[in-house]
Amino acid sequence: MTALTDIGEAVRRAGELRAGGTDLMTRRAAGPYVDLHGLPGMSGLTWRPDGSARIGALTTVAELAGDARLRAAHPSLALTAAALATPQIRAVATVGGNLLQRNRCWYYRNPSFSCHQDGGDSCPARAGLTLYSAVIETGPCVAPHPSSLAMALLGCQASVEVHGRSPLPVGELYGDGSDPTRDHLLGPGEILVGIDLPPPVPGERAAYHRATGRSEAEWPLVEAVARLVSENGGITFARVAVGGVARTPLRLPEVEEALLAGEPLDRAAALAAARCAPAAGNGYKVTLLTGTVLEVLERAAEVAGSVPAG
Repeated sequence: MTALTDIGEAVRRAGELRAGGTDLMTRRAAGPYVDLHGLPGMSGLTWRPDGSARIGALTTVAELAGDARLRAAHPSLALTAAALATPQIRAVATVGGNLLQRNRCWYYRNPSFSCHQDGGDSCPARAGLTLYSAVIETGPCVAPHPSSLAMALLGCQASVEVHGRSPLPVGELYGDGSDPTRDHLLGPGEILVGIDLPPPVPGERAAYHRATGRSEAEWPLVEAVARLVSENGGITFARVAVGGVARTPLRLPEVEEALLAGEPLDRAAALAAARCAPAAGNGYKVTLLTGTVLEVLERAAEVAGSVPAG
């Protein structure tokens, strides 16, 4: 493994990039590795006069979760970071690594199977065990996107910095999910160097919730974030994003529009199921999705002072 101090040299080196390395170890990747630790400008949070912020890609998840200013300015992101994995993993895992990790599909990670992700021409999960598969169709692959931070940053309307490119909205890092071979759309040699957060929204209140099979150290079956601003008992700003249900993290504009139109929280949350087309083995996820969205709406609405569910 080679450690570098110049990002241009890192781009020129061939091999898997290593930051926290948690997913590389899980996948038993063969290497060679290029160690990104030590590259300048890729760690920590930097705040600008207008309240916007830059997060270096090598910033740990624990740093996000523990940053008091981030909790005040972008509570949905801080809450999501605090719920990830275990304290030990949060202390090592990086923001960039979380955004660019590979999916957890048990067919992709099993050497006995071949799929789109490793050069095959099919998705064995579609004809196999679909317990954890996506319920919103976006393309041939049904492995849900694994990054909780990507979902939270989508809800924050953040952008990402890729070396050699102009900043792009975080959603463009993943596309629409139609390419079954990709978990993200970075090309060979492209390095994610940072994330840009917009200025905070005055009066924002937020909530995050994940539905899991056990209380700790578990990948979410469904997760959601909500950002709300309320005035005079009505919601005037709404951002809702979900994960664990599609090939990419998703915003739910239909839910947001219903909230702004004054619909009760339960009716707005029910719209989250509109795009769902579950397989035989994961229909439970549709119920989890609407319930999880309602959970974050109720939590955020309660602290924002708006009306509860109808």
